[in-house]
Amino acid sequence: MPDAAPVLPHRDFLDIGDFSAAETVALLALAERMRRGQYDRRPLTGKALAMLFMKSSTRTRMSFEIGAIQLGGTAHFLSPRDVQIGRGEPIADTARVLSRYVQGIMIRTFAHQDVVDLAASAGVPVINGLTDRSHPCQVLADLLTVQQHVGDARGRTVAWVGDGNNMANSWIEAAALLGFTLRLACPEGFDPDPSILDAARATGADVHLLRDPREAVSGADVVTTDVWASMGQEEEQAHRAVAFALYQVDAALMARAARHAIFLHCLPAHRGEEVTADVIDGPQSVVWDEAENRLHVQKAIMAVLMGGETL
Repeated sequence: MPDAAPVLPHRDFLDIGDFSAAETVALLALAERMRRGQYDRRPLTGKALAMLFMKSSTRTRMSFEIGAIQLGGTAHFLSPRDVQIGRGEPIADTARVLSRYVQGIMIRTFAHQDVVDLAASAGVPVINGLTDRSHPCQVLADLLTVQQHVGDARGRTVAWVGDGNNMANSWIEAAALLGFTLRLACPEGFDPDPSILDAARATGADVHLLRDPREAVSGADVVTTDVWASMGQEEEQAHRAVAFALYQVDAALMARAARHAIFLHCLPAHRGEEVTADVIDGPQSVVWDEAENRLHVQKAIMAVLMGGETL
């Protein structure tokens, strides 16, 4: 008898580009049906999702856990204390073991390579719940929110203000995939991953890296930002507060966007830092719909990857 089960054909979702443009549009349509309560199938019945959380999260855990249950399955939370990776077990071994128990693995961690390595050895679909490089599930939820409030993202202008972090990287990939304009306003020294930016530009993507947030936001349909210091960067907080001082999304900056513009933030937010309270709690903010849409998008992803739903 072989020591390990073969890695069976399956699909992973590690980055935005793992679905084609047509598939992404279809996935968002499926998520919209779920949001509207027009989907009553339970394709995860009898199936289990393992959730590896090397980085904690409110929204990621609740949306995946509740989503799996609503689709008829179960979800099982594993913190760093619950797995052996931190004690030296190769991530490939963890992947092989979990693949004997579950029909899908979601991982939220630091190094993107860990997700790649996990997927390479897993015999079941792997979903990227967040890495330092990308946050594809969140950006899909953001795109669903844009669709909900502004219309199809294609042909729209999205302004990113702040750190060129994992969110910015996934926005770049989304712009290249779907064909909307993306303007990123980042301070010097805090640019997005150059390989992701270069790859997007090589496809002819309408992506612009700017220094002036006012230029980025001018006439935009969507204004979005994130915390100045992400989890694991707390020791850089004071330095980043100085570097990002001119990159706060306040009422004056939002006034430069289109009149119908919406404000997005993946949360948690630090009012008074990257965004002022009057913006995030104001009439243009749709951050609570955005947070809810994590549930609907991730249900759609699980239904497709684990449940056999077609796009």
